[in-house]
Order: sequence, then C-alpha cells, then structure tokens
Amino acid sequence: MKRNGNPQSSADQGKKSTVLGISVNLGLGLAKCSAGFFGNSFALVADGLESITDVLSGLIVYFGLKIAAKPPDADHPYGHGKAEPIAAVVVSVALLAAALGIIYEGIREIISPHPAPRPYTLVVLAGVLITKGLLFRRIQSVGESIGSLAVKTDALHHRSDALTSAFAFVGISIAILGGPGWEAADGWAALCAALVILYNAWKQLQPAVLELGDIAPDTTMEARVREAAGRSAGIIGLDKCLVRKMGLTFYVDLHIVVRGEMTVREGHLVAHRVEDEILGALPQVAEVLVHVEPEEELTINTNRKRASF
Repeated sequence: MKRNGNPQSSADQGKKSTVLGISVNLGLGLAKCSAGFFGNSFALVADGLESITDVLSGLIVYFGLKIAAKPPDADHPYGHGKAEPIAAVVVSVALLAAALGIIYEGIREIISPHPAPRPYTLVVLAGVLITKGLLFRRIQSVGESIGSLAVKTDALHHRSDALTSAFAFVGISIAILGGPGWEAADGWAALCAALVILYNAWKQLQPAVLELGDIAPDTTMEARVREAAGRSAGIIGLDKCLVRKMGLTFYVDLHIVVRGEMTVREGHLVAHRVEDEILGALPQVAEVLVHVEPEEELTINTNRKRASF
C-alpha cells in the first residue's frame, strides 16, 4: 500500500519559515555590511557577508523542499525526497566556504588592523542578536516538527549568524574600550566566529551525507512502527522491520508472523490491516511493504541461524 504521507503540508511549513529567514537575512545582511563598512568594523562586515550567504542557502533550502514534496513518478518511483538532504549538503558546504573566507580576511585584519570601529556598530549588533535569536528558535522548531534536515540546517545558519554577531560585539567593544593598540580585536572576533561556524557546518554536513547514503533513522521510528503493527489482529509476532528515510517521509519494510494454516487470502487481509494500522498511526510514513511469514517458516529459519554458529 502506498500514499503520499502528506509531504506537501510539511514542505509548505518549511518553505514559509525559509522565506521568513530569507527576508530577515537580506535586511540584516545589508544593514550589517553597510554599518561595518562605514563604521570601520571588518567583524561586522564578515557578519553581514554571512547573512548574505544565508540568503543564498535559504533559496537552496526553499527549492529543495519544493522538489522533495513532488509525488512519485515514473522516473522517481520512491519520490523526490532525496532533494531535501541534498539541499542540506549544499547549504553546509556553502557555510564552510563562507567560514574559510572569513578566516582568511580575519587573519589579514589581525596582521594589518584598521582604525577602531565606530560605537554605533554595537547598537546594530545588539538588534541583530535579538532578531537572530528569535529567528533561530522559530525555524528550529519548524524543522523539528516536520523532520526536515534542510530546515534544521537553515536554522543552524541563523544560530551561526547570532554567534558571529556575538563575537563581533565583544571584539568591537574591546577595540573601542581598549583604544590604540587594540584595533586587532575586531579581526580576532571575526576569526573566532568563523571557527565556530566551521564546527557547526561540519556537524550538520555529516547527517545529511549519511542520509543520502540511506543510513537507518533513529530507533524511535522503528519502535513506533512495531507498536502500531502489533495492534493488528491476526498476527502472532513481528520479525524484520526496516525503515528508510526519504526526505520528509519514511518507507517501511516489515515482516509479520501469522499462523501457518492461514490461506493466502487470509494472510493478504492481515497484511493490509497491518499496513492500514501503521499508515493511520504514523502520517509521516509514505509506504509500507509487508512480507507474511508462517510461524513454522520462522522457526526453521531461526534454527538454521543457530546451527550456523
């Protein structure tokens, strides 16, 4: 039995949060770059460039979710869900590249520091910190609720942006309060922020790559599938349960155990009841493939496994 698993609704939620992030990042990025350029703060310019990068990554997430929500077709019988972790990989790589660029420019600023930043740059950063903190919590919540790796990666960008702003705030404060000789604090702040961004980007890249390699999801989903299947009448037990994540939905292969004297028709009806039970309890499951095993066959297979040791 197959169904869509309602990926469109989840994708719509993710796209709305992503559009919100794109809009905020565009405004903040332009504001930070302008304030940093005229206020002699490379840390703030670097922070603004990271926000501009987030605009591009947000667009990638948006179109990744849009593609992932498309229903299965002749060329993609399992749907287009892989577009979602692909988008997460692209976004993570973009963040890695942005961090490396900030590190390069930060080192240049440390070697050849510019005049101390203007005090008004701190006001800009204070507003950025508040805005980014709220935005991170909002988008992270959406990513968790729909199980989207790409949206959660996008949320990580907002947290990284907030961290960059926090480091910039500290660096600019030191440069202003310290006076002559402390101008390099601005470059050090950018360097520290970039290292944090590198770590977070790498941390988020790993699960996206693993999902593309069809790594099994956490055991929570398997346990929920088994619990739902166990409520079906006519089964004696459950054997194998394989769960595969495909973007915003899951595909399940399940082996059920029934009485050996059951007819083919009876076993078929039991299998359908199991499918209906799982699909009804877990809307994020798109398809369930049930294999019916007679009790005697399971006993034979178990004895063979024991004899092989």
